[in-house]
Formats: sequence, structure tokens, C-alpha cells
Amino acid sequence: MKIEWVVKEKQKTTVKAFLQNKNISKRILAKVKFQGGRIEVNGQASRVRTELEEGDTISITLPIEESNETLIPSYKPISILYEDDHYLLVNKPAGIASVPSPVHRLDTMTNRVKGYIEEQAYLHQTIHVVSRLDRETSGVMIFAKHTLAHSYLDALLKDKSIHREYVAFAEGHVRDKHGFIDEPISRSEESIIKRKVHESGKQSMTEYWVKNHYEQATELKVQLHTGRTHQIRVHFAHIGHPLVGETLYKDSNEQPAIDRQALHCFKVRFVHPFSGVTIEIIAPLPGDLTELKNHLRGI
Repeated sequence: MKIEWVVKEKQKTTVKAFLQNKNISKRILAKVKFQGGRIEVNGQASRVRTELEEGDTISITLPIEESNETLIPSYKPISILYEDDHYLLVNKPAGIASVPSPVHRLDTMTNRVKGYIEEQAYLHQTIHVVSRLDRETSGVMIFAKHTLAHSYLDALLKDKSIHREYVAFAEGHVRDKHGFIDEPISRSEESIIKRKVHESGKQSMTEYWVKNHYEQATELKVQLHTGRTHQIRVHFAHIGHPLVGETLYKDSNEQPAIDRQALHCFKVRFVHPFSGVTIEIIAPLPGDLTELKNHLRGI
């Protein structure tokens, strides 16, 4: 993977300073230097101390990223929402884990993406997971195709510059048309899986808008401002409106209207780190949530 820039600054700088200004980390520079990459200025091999002038073309060639042999590929199909040289955004179905675990090892979205990348014979074969979803949550998942692309989106996540919008159906009548749930989330002592609202936890912010009220539930647009495990599920259970279909954060013997939590990552938006173009990707509401919505509307 070769990435190129044209120097626009009038003031002289070095290759090293220029690349640092482009948020190329020392770790990535070390990989370029020692693992088969290349730095060029105006088409000629260059060192990091080389001085640059306005109009110079500087490029880095990232070393080839080999396949992780411990990750087993799955060749089941994936639904691609967006793809370019740097990123792959897919529509994850409910019921499939995002990444392998001792329980789910062979058929996760990460396994499937590896199978897809192998079939396409891409140069870089390492799988970079940028965003994850709970196994029973559907919607947009982001993968990066190389380490620099991953690094850039990690920085955007930390800066809260990736807009993530969800559709959720919560039990009961959520009164406020627009609100924030600003409550810290920590691990629960009951389980290694569960989380809870507790003052010892990490700051967590969920924003929501009421889209529709039904007799037994509320349809919501939800935006994450932080990315804690189970954040939306924990926050809405905390305010007395667990998600429809929720089992982990609701004690009930009732037969749920849907066999998973009613949560879907509907939209992701970010400024593409390489092109500067705003990318907005939408994953349509899946069939089971459309059926739930019709059921709640009495159709």
C-alpha cells in the first residue's frame, strides 16, 4: 500500500516532522523502516531527516501485512456497505459475534472478512477490527485494510469524531423527546459479561431522540458519545426502559416480542482520513426489526 502527499507548507520541514504532522506514529514508521516498507521524496528513496520544500511529493509504502494463521477464515457471504483501498464496512446480522472468542471461534464477522479478503487476494491480509457490535446487535461494522487506516480511525474514535447512530426499541413510554443518559458504567460482580451503572465506572454518554411512541414501546434514535460495552442496553435498563427483547438486563418470564435485543447500528459517518471526504453509510433496518415495528403499530 502506497500513500502519497504533496507538501503545501512554504516553511521547510523534514520528512520525519511532516509524517508526524500526518499522525504517522513512531510504531508505523518503525514498521516502514525495518519490515520492508519505503519512504520516497519525488520518487527517490529518502531518509526521515531529508528536508522538504513546498511542492515536493512524499510517499510511504507500507510493508505487506501477512495473514494471521491463528484466525480461521470463513467463506460465508458478507453484506458489503462500502469498500475502498483503506476501509471495508459491512452489515452485520444479528446472532453472529463480531470477533472470535472461546465460545465463538469459527464463524464471526472477523472470520468472514478474512475469508473475503483471501478470496479477493488482497496484498494486505491482516484483519483490522475498528468497531464491534454485540452478537445480537445488527448493523454497520468497520474494518480497516491496513495498519495506518486502523490507526487513523482509532484516533477519530478517541476524538469522538465518528458519528454512530442506532435504532432502538425500548419498553414503555420514554417521556422526554430528546435526552442524555450520562451515567458511568463499570463491570458487574455477578458476571464477566454484564455491566452496570456505578459511580466507580468510566464516564459514559448516550444521547437519544424519541421517533415514535407505541402502546407498549418507544422507537428511538440513539447516538453514542462513548463506546462502553453494552452501553445502550445498560443505560436504557438503568432508566427503567430496557430494550425490547432484552434478557441480560431484564428479569422477566414474559415471552419477548423478538428473540434478541431490538438494537441496530443504522448509520456511521466520518471524514475519510485519506480523501477528506465525508463518508456516510446506512444499514437498512433488518427484517426482524421491521416486523417488530409493524407488530408494535398493530399491522
